[in-house]
Amino acid sequence: MLLFASSRPDPLLLLLAALALDMVVGDLPELFRIVPHPVALVGRAIGWLDRRLNRERRSPRVRRMRGILAVAALVLAAASLGFALAVALRALRFGWALELALVAVLLAQRSLFEHVAAVGSALAQGGIVRGREAVRHIVGRDPQSLDEHGVARAAIESLAENFSDGVVAPALYYALFGLPGLFVYKTANTLDSMIGHRTPRHLQFGWAAARLDDLLNLVPARLSGLLLAAAALAAPEAHMLPAFRIMLRDAGKHRSPNAGWPEAATAGALDLALAGPRRYHGEVVNDPWLGDGRARATIADITRALRLYVIACLLQATAVLAVFLIIDGPRF
Repeated sequence: MLLFASSRPDPLLLLLAALALDMVVGDLPELFRIVPHPVALVGRAIGWLDRRLNRERRSPRVRRMRGILAVAALVLAAASLGFALAVALRALRFGWALELALVAVLLAQRSLFEHVAAVGSALAQGGIVRGREAVRHIVGRDPQSLDEHGVARAAIESLAENFSDGVVAPALYYALFGLPGLFVYKTANTLDSMIGHRTPRHLQFGWAAARLDDLLNLVPARLSGLLLAAAALAAPEAHMLPAFRIMLRDAGKHRSPNAGWPEAATAGALDLALAGPRRYHGEVVNDPWLGDGRARATIADITRALRLYVIACLLQATAVLAVFLIIDGPRF
């Protein structure tokens, strides 16, 4: 605890504390009913640029160029704000406490757990109708096309993919680049979620957003798969060796260059078949299955996946602590 008495604790120690704080308090919804969440502010900026620059009367080439400029402007703004804020917080005696709170807010460990657990509870208590309503908040596919097994499978897939996007990647970019890295990643990820779609409106304007998100998630997605596969060693009713085998075999089958890694690891660990044919925006996407197990996922499988996820989060925190001790151990 002596390190927290200094004006600037080690960034890895701050990250470890932020991971712990996020596990305990989550997204603080009461606070963000009063003030806007930082990601919501980014979303407003993206929406404004989309309305102003992405006009249907423009040619595809012009719309793509405008999308590139929009992404560049927002990423530059995020990096600049992150750098300025980091400098300002260093000048404050307890600026580290504000930085700790900000990093915790931009992680999604607890909120992801709660959203996926809510799907299981909705299925158990209200059946398919409530299950579809709950899963609608965490997936982009059409929930009305899903049966009970499809809802459970969608929740598990979202848990695996968002472990990478919402937990591992933000932690990694903060550990490497501080607040500028964290702000840039969250901005890129929000850009992709809002405009990085292959729809007629965003195929060109969102091209740069999708490519940037793919690039930034190359390493985090693979780390996420490794963490989930390793977590299977300690998770009940999970299997580590099949998780590694299925991940290495099937990750490349996914339509995303990154999402297949944590999803395939989860499929192998839980003996499920994930991904497969899905419906997005009224169109069927005939993707191959990941894994050799059951496609008929159940509420019990959601619970198993959540246990695997919690252990993977603990493994990530352990890895952060190990790196901190290796680098700063003698001083500690």
